[in-house]
Amino acid sequence: MGAVELFEQASSDLFGIWFLIGAVLVFFMQAGFAMVETGFTRAKNAGNIIMKNLMDFCIGTVVFLLIGFNLMMAEDTLFGLIGIPNLNLFTDFANFPWSSFVFNLVFCATAATIVSGAMAERTKFSTYLIYSAVISCLIYPIEAGWVWNGSGWLYQMGYVDFAGSSAIHMVGGITSLIGAKMLGARIGKYTKGKDGKVEVNAIPGHSLTLGALGVFILWFGWYGFNGAAATEVGQLAQIFATTTVATGFATVTTMLFTWMKSGKPDVSMTLNGSLAGLVGITAGCANVDVFGAIVIGIVAGFLVVIAVEVLDMKLHIDDPVGAIAVHGVNGVWGTLAVGLFNIYEGDGIGKGLFYGGGISQFMTQLVGVVAIAVWTVVTMYLVFAIIKKTNGLRVSPAEEIEGLDISEHGLASSYADFMPVTNAYGGLAGSAPSGDLVEEKLSVPMDAAVPVQYSVTESGSGKPKITKVTIITRQSKFDELKRAMNAIEVTGMTVIQVVGCGLQKGSSHYYRGVPVEINLLPKIQVEIVVSKVPVELVVEAAKNALYTGNIGDGKIFIYNVEDVIKIRTGETGYDAMQGEE
Repeated sequence: MGAVELFEQASSDLFGIWFLIGAVLVFFMQAGFAMVETGFTRAKNAGNIIMKNLMDFCIGTVVFLLIGFNLMMAEDTLFGLIGIPNLNLFTDFANFPWSSFVFNLVFCATAATIVSGAMAERTKFSTYLIYSAVISCLIYPIEAGWVWNGSGWLYQMGYVDFAGSSAIHMVGGITSLIGAKMLGARIGKYTKGKDGKVEVNAIPGHSLTLGALGVFILWFGWYGFNGAAATEVGQLAQIFATTTVATGFATVTTMLFTWMKSGKPDVSMTLNGSLAGLVGITAGCANVDVFGAIVIGIVAGFLVVIAVEVLDMKLHIDDPVGAIAVHGVNGVWGTLAVGLFNIYEGDGIGKGLFYGGGISQFMTQLVGVVAIAVWTVVTMYLVFAIIKKTNGLRVSPAEEIEGLDISEHGLASSYADFMPVTNAYGGLAGSAPSGDLVEEKLSVPMDAAVPVQYSVTESGSGKPKITKVTIITRQSKFDELKRAMNAIEVTGMTVIQVVGCGLQKGSSHYYRGVPVEINLLPKIQVEIVVSKVPVELVVEAAKNALYTGNIGDGKIFIYNVEDVIKIRTGETGYDAMQGEE
């Protein structure tokens, strides 16, 4: 073997190794998605998010190996639309294309996991597992085969999506849109104001630090995502450069845009801007120059902000992490941008519109985007509709308010000994999809239950009496209690998130197969001090609001208060309890 042949063999081996290293980097992106989604949502759902991201890949491995890979990359296809499965995995193990399988598997898992964030905080875990299996088994492999299988009909047309702006990110974004729309918004996200208009309430995630870590992990992994299929050093360097440039310009654009709009640069939106730039450049990373990368990044930086605000404020579609805007909208933009900025031609691929190639390549890109979008909309709508009719999509309102960690996984808190962060983000009755915040049925009517006896000692000094009423009850009942108190003109209250147990001593769950006594369950403690409003009225209103007849309704404690001092004015007693005239 001559020197030239040896060099070519070494180069081929080197890029074969890089191909697999790139697949490992893409796998590590699962950690990035998990951190972004966990950080941008509330702590009471952190364990649920982690489980979904873990199972995305693991379930995807099973179904993609047995079915999905053959549908995507089989040499024999049915009219370039779908691969014809074979049994090579079992009959010709030694010659099975393992490198191609591993590479395509990690990309398949990415398409599936995008949807987790958009459907976070209210989706049944079982529902998510079913969805994940279907998209990894059928939906993604078929359309990805159109793009990357040499026999695929889009591949034959000269459609360019080098690393998956449309085949992966647009598909994930469209699926996110369908899933979020069919699920409905989180409780308290959208409420009706006094004028009847819908008010949009912010529900911040619990850790921007985790969110930022996830973005940096994703950016790091994206060099493998975009560059793994490179076949020479020059092409790999170009991919690294365009990926970095587009992402940098997108991030700066988003920062400046939000700064001008709101007076301050928005941290979470800027993090989304980085991801938008990465998604936008993915299709054309090997086909555009630096100028094209700059324009793609700048447009992506604007698009992500506009799309997030339109979806949230105009369409009222609740996407906690911005997956639809980041992956869906910018997946479309990045794919179409190849038709504008492509600098290469040959093998049926034409130059971009701005490089003298005319509109031909842009139209090819448009046909591909429309075809993949239609396929995704039709199939994923059917999948979610069937799941909704059979298994159901959404947890109960009470489970959502308490958090999916405890209701779906028996996990009191994913942060060990720290207090679970559980905000109801209340709103009006009817803000929950069912129109009711609690689904428990009354075991017995209130008038048939054992009556609660209480007594209040009258003041013997002649001064107006001051009494503190402490109520400990379910978190999901807080909105009803608050409305009941407002109805009897009790507006002052202190609300504390607590954990504890009553006579039942909590409940039992299992951890690693070992029974664990969960003695401290999340509750809410409301403290009300009254003087003008009769205590009897407060107690009756609280009982009516909180009663279900089931264990866990809570307790009411009544205390005498010796005195009250208003710090600002120095007033004491009854006078300190009154507002301004």
